[in-house]
Amino acid sequence: MSDIARESMEYDVVIVGAGPAGLSAAIRLKQLDADMQVVVLEKGSEVGAHILSGAVLDPCGIDALIPDWRERGAPIKTEVTQDRFLMLGEAGSFKVPNFPMPPLMNNHGNYIVSMANVCRWMAEQAEALGVEIFPGMACSELVYGADGEVKGVVAGEFGKNPDGTPGPSYEPGMELHGKYVFLSEGVRGSLSKEAIAKYDLTKDSDVQKYGLGMKEIWEVKPENHKEGQVTHTMGWPLGKNAGGGSFMYHLENNQVYVGFVVHLNYKNPHLFPYMEFQRWKHHPEIAKVLEGGKRVAYGARAISEGGWQSIPKVVFPGGALLGCSAGLVNVPRIKGNHNAMLSGKAAAEAAFAAISEGRASDELTAYETDLRSGPIAKDLKRVRNVKPLWSKYGLMASLMGGGIDMWFANITTLNLFGTLKHGKTDAASTEEASGHEPIEYPKPDGVLSFDRLTNVSFSATNHAEDQPSHLQLKDASIPIGVNLPKYAEPAQRYCPAGVYEVLSDDAGNPRFQINAQNCVHCKTCDIKDPSQNINWAVPQGGEGPNYPNM
Repeated sequence: MSDIARESMEYDVVIVGAGPAGLSAAIRLKQLDADMQVVVLEKGSEVGAHILSGAVLDPCGIDALIPDWRERGAPIKTEVTQDRFLMLGEAGSFKVPNFPMPPLMNNHGNYIVSMANVCRWMAEQAEALGVEIFPGMACSELVYGADGEVKGVVAGEFGKNPDGTPGPSYEPGMELHGKYVFLSEGVRGSLSKEAIAKYDLTKDSDVQKYGLGMKEIWEVKPENHKEGQVTHTMGWPLGKNAGGGSFMYHLENNQVYVGFVVHLNYKNPHLFPYMEFQRWKHHPEIAKVLEGGKRVAYGARAISEGGWQSIPKVVFPGGALLGCSAGLVNVPRIKGNHNAMLSGKAAAEAAFAAISEGRASDELTAYETDLRSGPIAKDLKRVRNVKPLWSKYGLMASLMGGGIDMWFANITTLNLFGTLKHGKTDAASTEEASGHEPIEYPKPDGVLSFDRLTNVSFSATNHAEDQPSHLQLKDASIPIGVNLPKYAEPAQRYCPAGVYEVLSDDAGNPRFQINAQNCVHCKTCDIKDPSQNINWAVPQGGEGPNYPNM
């Protein structure tokens, strides 16, 4: 479709994604120069519609960006009052004492927040400074200049037929050009993938690792609510089947965030991450909080877990990767929003300096330098070995060895184990089904646990059916011809929204069905498919989940 004639608009900086990284960049650019022309393009129906995070927020990022955020009424109210770590067995639990943990693991001074609502507030701050924000504008293509640099994006393309041809109400969208283009799409963004591949940005970095995070919001009985309490658990029900853990955060108004993370490097293709989450809620420690309450929202998203050694080169001709597009999550702290904000601020300062010097469309090396040597580096370097220790040697090795390594780094700024490698990609970690036993999961009871399709209805997800599927198979024969006999087609299980099914045709033969309208944009399929046969691309703008206060 690149030969389609489109109108264009010129800006100083074009930002893809209205998450904490993109909005921080926009705000900082306008703080530095009120006349800077800045636009933010958001694929969700509104700012915050696609934002899902735990979240316990370290305020260092917002402190650096908007020091008076308290006076401005930011929705950052619930300070952490109690920090608990539990090791779960099937029927009991053991409280891990806090005192052996490195100071960086302490959550006091942090806040339980809805990042969707924080982003909505940040968008208001940005617009008050003159930033143009366009929600419902999916960016479907990068636009390249004569020398191969990124010079803009295509946004707002609507009305294609299912076969990809222009339909009767086709709108070609616009090209938005900038001196610099910031990609802050979150984990595994489609444009970020393209830029990473085109410019070989991972040449000197380790493979990226991922987790699948699933989250529900519950309204619980007042007597079960402890505002400000933060609980993290490890162990049951995952055991040795997969790495991962859970969170339970008590915010205001008798609401509790409950979430479950499964590391996507698990070997057994029979594992069903969503059902592990549902089973976990029946543990006595969790059930006693939720009983008598009601679930009011559900969602899921992938999480970058590779850490320091997996960060790609973050600049390329004409642009930069921000936030989760670069993979800036601190895995043991289960936090990345502060680093997303800091990355947006640093990229904005580098772009402002470059534009002030009359530069455009080159590499913002000052941003790369800041990320590799500034506060983000300090945060991520000292925890760099926790994830590879967990992946290679298990939970206890990660707790003990990772704890020692973090303490050593906290005291000396050096890591005792140097920099450990991650090894295989998460897709390549999947082993053949014949080598593993199927896992039997209890049926959801409809009270504490729910089937996927019922839960997806609580994400307010919607996609028009008369458009090309944004879940693209590179080879349509692989799901049934390869993945089913070899891996028991794990897409049926790793998707937390029930998008992929293996059904029978009229002759009784298996067929692969994609229910794209269920997709909550977590991108797990793009990551975990063992044949790497699924490409996640953006659907039309405004579609997908519509999260209220995730």
